[in-house]
Amino acid sequence: MCLAPGAPQGLQQANFNMVLRDNPAYQVVAFTATQIPGISDRRYPAALAGPTYPEGIPILEDGRLEEICREEEIHEVMFTYSDVPHARVMHATSRALSQDADFVLLGPRRTMIQ
Repeated sequence: MCLAPGAPQGLQQANFNMVLRDNPAYQVVAFTATQIPGISDRRYPAALAGPTYPEGIPILEDGRLEEICREEEIHEVMFTYSDVPHARVMHATSRALSQDADFVLLGPRRTMIQ
C-alpha cells in the first residue's frame, strides 16, 4: 500500500498518472495535502483516478501522515510535492521511516512523458 504526500495537482497529478494510476504493484491509500487550503477531507475524483479507484482517492491532512501509515499499514510513502526545501523533504522522509515505511522520490525516468 502506498501513501502519496502531495495534493493531486500539476506535478503530483502527472506523477500519479505516469507511475501509479494503472500500476497493479501499487494501491494508493491516500494523498496528503498542506499546500492548498481547504482541500483536506476531499477526494481525488474517480473519473481521474481510474477504474482501480471507483470511489476516488481520499485527500487527507499531511499532519496525519504517521497515523495513516499505522492505520493503513503503509509500505511506501511516495513524495510527490514540488518546489519544497530540502529540509522539508528530509523531515517527510524521517516521518515515513519512523513508521517503518519506505520513502520514495520519483525520478525523471519514471515520470517523463515520452
